Order: sequence, then C-alpha cells, then structure tokens
Amino acid sequence: MHPNGSALLLTPTRRRTVGVVVAAVLVLIGGLLLAYPERAAAADPLISRGRAATSSSDEGSGLGPQNAFDGDPATRWASAEGKDPQWLSVDLGARAEVTRVKLSWEDAYAKAYRIEISADGTNWTRLAEETAGNGGTDDWASLSGKGRHLRVYGTARGTAYGYSLHEVEVYGTPGSEPPQTGAFTVVAAGDIAAQCTASDSDCAHPRTATLAQKINPKFYLTMGDNQYDDARIADFRAYYDKTWGAFKDKTRPVPGNHETYDPAGALAGYKAYFGAIAYPQGKTYYSYDEGNWHFIALDSNSFDKSAQTDWLKADLAKNSKACIAAYWHHPLYSSGGHGNDPVSRPIWKILYGAKADLVLNGHDHHYERFAPQNPDGKAVADGITEIVGGMGGAEPYPIEEVQPNSQKRISGEYGVLKMDFTDSGYSWNYVGTDGETKDTSPKYTCH
Repeated sequence: MHPNGSALLLTPTRRRTVGVVVAAVLVLIGGLLLAYPERAAAADPLISRGRAATSSSDEGSGLGPQNAFDGDPATRWASAEGKDPQWLSVDLGARAEVTRVKLSWEDAYAKAYRIEISADGTNWTRLAEETAGNGGTDDWASLSGKGRHLRVYGTARGTAYGYSLHEVEVYGTPGSEPPQTGAFTVVAAGDIAAQCTASDSDCAHPRTATLAQKINPKFYLTMGDNQYDDARIADFRAYYDKTWGAFKDKTRPVPGNHETYDPAGALAGYKAYFGAIAYPQGKTYYSYDEGNWHFIALDSNSFDKSAQTDWLKADLAKNSKACIAAYWHHPLYSSGGHGNDPVSRPIWKILYGAKADLVLNGHDHHYERFAPQNPDGKAVADGITEIVGGMGGAEPYPIEEVQPNSQKRISGEYGVLKMDFTDSGYSWNYVGTDGETKDTSPKYTCH
C-alpha cells in the first residue's frame, strides 16, 4: 500500500471548532506577529498557487483540479463519485523543499489518504499519511521532502461520494530551477457541426459547444470538418455559428475534406466564415506560439503540394520553443472507419525529425489515443503522441480495426479534449458532454 520511502509519524493540525482557548491563542499569536513582523516574513512561502494541476478524475468540467490551487475558497476539485483510489497532483514548477501542506476539504472528504512527493511525477515518496480523517482542514506542518510534484492520494472515502478539496496549499523553499510560467489549457475537437440545432434532441454540437465554453481555455483548436455536409457559408451561419461560433475569435481552425466540397469552390465557405482567423499568414496553414509551445496548423487536403512541406521545414527551422504540437484533419493512424491515411506520413517524418511531441487529428468520428511512435508505427520513447478527436458533433463512427500502439478508444460518446500544457510537458482529459471525464492521459514530458 505504501510508495517508496518510510512512513512519517505525523499528525495534522485539525480545525474543527473554535472555542475560547483557540480564540485566545489566535489573539496571542496575532499580537506576537504584530510586535515581531519579521517572524511572519520568515515563514516558508506558498509555492503551489496557480500551478499546473492534474487529477485521476473530475466529477465535472467545472470541478477540475486547477480549482484546488486557484486561491478561491468558493471553487473546488471533485473526483468521480464512489471510486477508490483517487488523486490530485500539482507541478510546483521546479524541485522544491516542501515543509507544510494544508488541505481544505469539502463535505466529500478522505477518511484515509497519503501526501506524496516526486521528482518526476512517476515515482512517489510518502511525506505523511492519514488513516482516520474526518474532513474540515488538515494542516500538516513540519514536513520534510524534496521534489517537483506533490499529490494527495485518497485511498478511502469518508462519504458515499468522491473526494473534494476547496484548496491545497503547499509551502516550502523553491528550488533553483526556473519555475513553470507558461501553463495553459486548450480545448480541441474535430468533425463538429451537423445540420441541426439545439431544438433537435439528437443534435450534439450545441452540447459540445456548451462544454467547451464552460472549460474556458486559453484558445480552441478544431481539427477539420468544422461544418457538414458541404461547408457552405450559409451552413456555417445556420449551424456552426450558433454554437461553436460563440468563441470564434479564440478559435484556431484547420479545414477538413468537407470544407472542400463547397459548390462555391473548395474552402470558399470556410474562408468566408473564419476569414483571417483561418488564414493569419495568408495560407491555409500557419503557426503560432503559446508559452513554451510551438503550434502548427496544417491543411491535410494539400499534403501533396510541395509548397506546404517546404513551408513546414522552414517554420520548424526557425522555431525556438522547446515543445511542438501539430494538428490537421486526416490521421496517419486510426482504428476507425477511415483507418490509416498514408498521406500524412511525409509530414510525420518532418515532424519526427524536428522532435515534435504531439499530433491532433479528426476525420474518424471517435476518440483515440496512441502511445508515442515513429512515422513507421513503431513504439519508441522519442515518438510522437497522436490523438484522434473527431467527436465534436458529427455522427459517431464505430471502431473497426484496432491499430498497433492504440491505448484507448471511445466511440459513441460526444465530447472534447481538455489539453493541459506546461513549459515542459502536457496531458489531457477526454470529457464527455455529460461533464464526466471519459479518459485521462499519461503525463508526457517534451522531447
């Protein structure tokens, strides 16, 4: 039951009721701090506020792990109900010496849990353990541990619900490594707006749009086939614009094959609707930076044109960011109805040579994640992680032939990718329109 390291016989300071004695002590302490302000300044600083957070599950899109580190006591993280174990983790941005952890539980508390620390987010050492928790506030002082990642690992719920924390505060001495400064969240989906509206109970893209907007990311990615069936400008205005159009100014789209079917001309409606948003550099492909990441938006309808591949090579040669993500419509690998599409292989070879980390695609209407692999489909440590995320609203496709290195597949449940990026890595959740997390990825480090 225990991770690496020996258990420490520590007991948290609990706050359950406020009596005369407690009040007197607080007054005394306050007086001492006023008389000797240097003593307050000498306390170890809070080092977890606003840091990138992940969790084993979320009860809903508004109850994500970042809520436990935002400094707002009105927000909270909540895990899926009725399941053990569950965990909540924070990346402190650099190796730090942790001396204190304060937990503010919601009504759904942990009866038993561990506080653990890790250098790499994979191998954990126990700092403290609770076996008879009863909620409220647990203040673990006099801890001693070094690492970059800290997590609360719940092993037994105190109620029939899940685990829920308003705040987790980690105090200590930051290390000498540069802290994470560029953490951000992105929502991604492909194959989005069918020719239906919210008045139709079977219409899915209004629900994925509502979910995407609730997550409120830094920006949105679309992986093509934004509008069905022929992507005319009239259809964009009648369907896509009524839902995903609510955050068009924060969207970075790419076209799919359905955008080429427009009777007015290939990509005519797509270009008329998105305008400069889809053509920021005057082409159907473009790139941009966010934090320590370089994003490349590509048009897989024209992968056979040398102009795009030449541009891609030049763009990568100029890149100064440590992490690289690319996205387009047609996936090189897929277990869905369309299957593998070799048109993407030359692009994969270029990206793999540049040590790219992540590729996002649509086209097949299901969710799928692959283990890191090279352009030839061999699982390798320095490979590219591919995600198929074509569940934005178009009719789902079944899984037909499971491909090598496919780790998870979900068909029939609409949703979006909630992507969490840091200066040195990434992870994601696939969130369904019911607000439930359907899949949680491993935590990856950039090449």
